[in-house]
This record gives sequence, structure tokens and C-alpha cells, in this order.
Amino acid sequence: MKFNKLILSLAIVAFVASCATNPFTGKKTMAFVGNDQLFPSAFAQYNQVLTESNVITGTKDAEMITRVGQRIAVAAERYLTANGFEGYLEDYQWEYKLIQSEQVNAWCMPGGKIAFYTGILPIAANETGIAAIMGHEVAHALANHGQQRMSAAYVQQGLAVVGNVALSNDDQALGIFNQSYGVVSNVAGMLPFSRSHETEADQIGIYLMAIAGYNPDEASVLWERMKANSGGESPPAFLSSHPSNDSRIQNLKSLSEKAKVEAKKFGVTSFRPIN
Repeated sequence: MKFNKLILSLAIVAFVASCATNPFTGKKTMAFVGNDQLFPSAFAQYNQVLTESNVITGTKDAEMITRVGQRIAVAAERYLTANGFEGYLEDYQWEYKLIQSEQVNAWCMPGGKIAFYTGILPIAANETGIAAIMGHEVAHALANHGQQRMSAAYVQQGLAVVGNVALSNDDQALGIFNQSYGVVSNVAGMLPFSRSHETEADQIGIYLMAIAGYNPDEASVLWERMKANSGGESPPAFLSSHPSNDSRIQNLKSLSEKAKVEAKKFGVTSFRPIN
């Protein structure tokens, strides 16, 4: 028991000492891996992806990805500075690439490395749709979601070790624990954690697209196209890493007016035409 208490005490100390502040919510978040480690690793992974992919340059679509990305980055800088986080993006190295692939996907790595796949362009449909996607993906990086997921994985692994040590003298209990821990910790912990990140990125992203001059009403319309592309098929919400399409659409609709109000704070009172 003393050993287990020691483990718990050390875990609490490590957690308290390894926290960061989410600049959008003000909440403390897990940060067991610092940006000084995370960013170089992310940059190296990004470069590896580029060397293994068909990167498109010089086309209207490639130029659009860069243009939208730069506007979202400026919006992020303005928002963060206005809210007391000047210099937050100092170590970011923004880069925007379009990759030839049928994958319906886009992502932003920690530190601002962004990739769009051509497969998502028909669903984006226009530059405003690209801005909705870009805002969401950039939001994941700005809110340190990658850092939090890595930290959560460490906690998940650490608790598994603690459980095995605590039950080492009871073979039956140990067997039950090992059979159930992975499923329970995912369904009750990791998946809800991931869904909360997606919802948070939707809110941050729609604010950023509005501040960048793109109509936030289009964010929910984009997700209606996403839903149609998926054929309406999705796992039960509690088994998914993402919120359901319907809840996402409704949430974005409710956030649109708030995003417009936020944009007005930065002098944005009208939006670019949707084309």
C-alpha cells in the first residue's frame, strides 16, 4: 500500500508540474511533452510525409490553400495577442501544402505544419469551405490537442502499470483488469477526451475563419456536405473519437452568430463572397 501511495503521490506531483494553459479556454491542460520536444518531432514527420507524397505546387488550388492558411494564421495571431497571449506563436513555422491523394483529409501538426489532400477539395467546394476546414485543423494545434493526447496516453499507460503492480498478488483480479482496462479506459476516457477536442476545435476554428473574413455560416453547411459524403454511416457516438455529424452541424449553427460578434471586435463586419 505504501508503494501504491508513493506512485499516486508522484503522479499527482508530475501532473501539477506538467500543465499548460489553453489560451482559448483558460483551462489547465496536460503537457507532459513540451513544445521544445514536440515541434522538432512534428516538423520531421511533416517533412517525411512531403518526401513520400505528390505535393502540388503552382496551381490555383495550391495557391488557395496557402492564401487561406496565411489568413487563418494572421487571425490566430490577432486573436491571441488581443487576449493576452502575445508571442504565443513565436516558435510556429507555418507551412501549407496540397497533396495529391483521394483521402478526404486535412491536418495541422503541432507548430503549424498543414497538409490538405485533394480528396477533400470537392467537399470543401469553395474557399470559404477551405477556411472552415483550415480553421478547425489549426485550432487543434493552437489548443495543444496533440500535446494533450500524448500526455493522456502516458497517463493511460501509467495507470495500467499501477494496476498491474497493485494486483500482482491476485492472479484472477489481475486477469480481469488486463482484459477490461483497455476497453474501459478508451470508452470512458480517451474517446470522450478526443470528442471534446473536436468540439473545442470547431468553436475555435469558426471564430478564426470569421476573424479572417470568411462567413462562419458556411461551417455548418460544410459539415452537411461531410455528412452526405459519409453516406450517413458512423459508429455510435460513445464509440467514436468525433461527435456525430448532426450534433456537429447544430453546434456550428449555434456558434455562427457568436463568431460574427467575435469578428466585429477585430473590425470584420462583412465577409468575402462564397465562390
